[in-house]
Amino acid sequence: METLDYIIETIQTLVNIPSPSGFTKKVMEFVREEAEGFGYSCEMSQKGGLISTVEGRERETIGLSAHVDTLGAMVRSIDSNGTLRFTMVGGYTMHSVEGSYCKVHTRDGQVYTGTILIKSSSVHSYDDAKTMERTDRNMLVRIDEMVESREDVLALGIDSGDYISFDAEFEYTKNGFIKSRHLDDKASVAVILGMLKEMSENKLTPKNRIKILISNYEEVGFGASWIPEDIKEILAVDMGAMGDDLNGSEYKVSICAKDSTGPYDYDMTNRLIDLAKENKIDFVVDIFPHYGSDVSAALRGGHDIKGALIGQGVHSSHGMERTHIKGLENTLKLIKAYIELK
Repeated sequence: METLDYIIETIQTLVNIPSPSGFTKKVMEFVREEAEGFGYSCEMSQKGGLISTVEGRERETIGLSAHVDTLGAMVRSIDSNGTLRFTMVGGYTMHSVEGSYCKVHTRDGQVYTGTILIKSSSVHSYDDAKTMERTDRNMLVRIDEMVESREDVLALGIDSGDYISFDAEFEYTKNGFIKSRHLDDKASVAVILGMLKEMSENKLTPKNRIKILISNYEEVGFGASWIPEDIKEILAVDMGAMGDDLNGSEYKVSICAKDSTGPYDYDMTNRLIDLAKENKIDFVVDIFPHYGSDVSAALRGGHDIKGALIGQGVHSSHGMERTHIKGLENTLKLIKAYIELK
């Protein structure tokens, strides 16, 4: 299988494994099996992140990171009529999830389907269906079970603290677009796995030892707050934001110079720009005004490292997201140039 075909297939698999922040055991098992299948050793951090090690031609250690956790929710309470109130896991707007299909995951392993709705969910019945403010207090989950009371829901095993995942609705179009929730950041995880596939099959070795960190709490701000002490610099591979006055493109890789947490390392960012130019990779340099990454978390965690951030452009991030195979390809090319494969 060609690398890009593998990446697309892996994105589809990843986005369909529910994994809101902190609820990531199953998706981590998949990533670990893939990495170990390519011949690379893996270990788990205490908080459930994955660390895969790739030996290099030299002994200095650098890091790559991507995150496999996604946006989601958690049951806050159960209403008297059997609908669920929820609290957000990660940052998104309510209108971006209104009408979405979802799953409720109980603590004893049961899964129930449902739909996220505004309280005034029908224009035929409610005067304020169009005007009701979209806040968590006004949203609910309608579960697909014959329930009419709080007691009916509790009898199913659903209770406060149960995770709620959003269905991905993945689609790959004939002209190369990938449409799905959770491309942030499962697209980047798939790109890194695609790189490992190429390295394994072609017996390629990077210049430095690489520790690949797949984090599981990035969407709530502390994904890579701890990293192995031997890492000297780390490249976060995440999504490239797109929007008003930004340069990002679904067809290119974004190199982020600064996000809301501050500037990224100047020399490392320059090196990535030079590598993109030298290798004729389609790229943009950009500023992300409402954004933080695993590098941001590592720096806040007190690590003495250099850090930079890249990623394929993703349209409508934290909503119904879309990217393009060209953006994935350019991201893959820049990672390979950065780690200096031979």
